[in-house]
Amino acid sequence: MRELNFFIGLQIKQTKDGIFINQSKYNKDLLKGFGMEHVKEANTLIATSTKLDMDENGKNVDITKYRGMIRSLLYLITSRPDIMFCVCLCSCSCFQACLKESHISVVKHIFHYLYGTTYLGLWYLKGNELSLTSYSDVDFVRYKVDRKNINRTCHF
Repeated sequence: MRELNFFIGLQIKQTKDGIFINQSKYNKDLLKGFGMEHVKEANTLIATSTKLDMDENGKNVDITKYRGMIRSLLYLITSRPDIMFCVCLCSCSCFQACLKESHISVVKHIFHYLYGTTYLGLWYLKGNELSLTSYSDVDFVRYKVDRKNINRTCHF
């Protein structure tokens, strides 16, 4: 049996020191598919001044393209946990019901970040024991959009 190199969109590089998993090919195809293969790269995933809310006065946009972008990003989370929070925030169903330009601009900013970080992935060092530590927090009042509770988790 040969060494595993590519599996359902995941590129796997096995060395004597460990295993590196990334989705750089999928990332490049994703950017090309949405016409963003030559954009300016962003250093941060989301600007600190960005406030994602219902934006009732904003201009409506095509929901089909937005959902396609989110769907593609959700698959990319497999090897890119650094984008998980922002992608999940953008995939919130309360925004998809009345999608505005401000929402799609946040998703496009994620694509700009991906353009500059195409080759990032997960590195599993050989011989190290893996241990998973999880923390959870629930906040019932700070989410300004609908005042419903927010569950937050962090995994190490």
